[in-house]
Amino acid sequence: MPTTPPLEGRVPLQMTAPRRGKPPRHFADLSADERRAAVVELGEKPFRAKQLATHYFTHLTADPASMTDLPQATRDTLVEGLFPPLMEAARVMQADGGTTVKTLWHLFDGAKVESVLMRYKHRTTLCVSSQAGCGMACPFCATGQLGLTRNLSTAEIVEQVRRAGRSLADGDVPGGPTRLNNLVFMGMGEPLANYKAVMATVRTLVAPPPEGLGMSARNVTVSTVGLVPAMRKLADEGIPVTLALSLHAPDDKLRSELVPINTRWSVDEALDAARHYFEVTGRRVSIEYALIRDMNDHAWRADLLGEKLNARGRGWVHVNPIPLNPTPGSIWTASDPAVEEEFVARLRAHGIPTTVRDTRGSDIDGACGQLAAEEE
Repeated sequence: MPTTPPLEGRVPLQMTAPRRGKPPRHFADLSADERRAAVVELGEKPFRAKQLATHYFTHLTADPASMTDLPQATRDTLVEGLFPPLMEAARVMQADGGTTVKTLWHLFDGAKVESVLMRYKHRTTLCVSSQAGCGMACPFCATGQLGLTRNLSTAEIVEQVRRAGRSLADGDVPGGPTRLNNLVFMGMGEPLANYKAVMATVRTLVAPPPEGLGMSARNVTVSTVGLVPAMRKLADEGIPVTLALSLHAPDDKLRSELVPINTRWSVDEALDAARHYFEVTGRRVSIEYALIRDMNDHAWRADLLGEKLNARGRGWVHVNPIPLNPTPGSIWTASDPAVEEEFVARLRAHGIPTTVRDTRGSDIDGACGQLAAEEE
């Protein structure tokens, strides 16, 4: 049996509460009823809330100059009171002929997050961050090495989406004006560790216009490293998003080193929770598996993964092997192509649907957290 090289410079799991830089109240933080109440607080009629929602969620703007259906004084009052600036683009990098756009955002309190917008031939996908930094301490992950700064607010997550949608609508990404189709919570942070804000964001994403962005829940993916209680809670939300479990190893010994939260909830517990999600929602679960050279890419581990997945039934899961996007100076690197091919072949031999993830932006520090780490 192949041996696994030792890990170096492992960061201890950081489960302490994040530093709180509480963002100001923003329109996107509020429910429809709360928006009406907030508008009344500012001395305006309740129906103005729906007008604001139409501008923000349908026209994707918070610019008072574009709100021509509101009186000048009214729009200035409402925008000043309900649309405080939360983030600004500090750095924008492009790859793949401009169809991959990575943005480093500076938040209102100086915290840093990243989002990545990817345009493909027949779809567009935005990868958003849910936390500034991350407390899960996975040693091969750039964000994990930053530690956790704080959770993002609902509005800080929604703003990443709105700005990407506006950019696509304006035709800033090559290919002409278009819409945002898919949203994945696979940027900086552990989404289920910021459960309340992430779920409020999901509800805003799927709410019909003008109260939300009108996206299909099936086009929203929530990723987790395996916070089992939150996975089970997500199954009961009644919103059929796609659940993606970042597994990265099928055996507890290695996974506890690669994904330290595994010392709290084991591989089997995480897979049981993933199977439970499928049983409740009917939505096939994605298993994310970053292939790391000479670490977790052995053929016997592919066999073990296939056996564990099939032990929980057929047709409930899909595996996405991901060639590791290495960070500068890291000991971690992507698997040899022949090893990757054998890993995939072993999984498919077990009847597991397997698709190698298309990796983009390696020439612009595509792995989330790399730009923020450079600034730090």
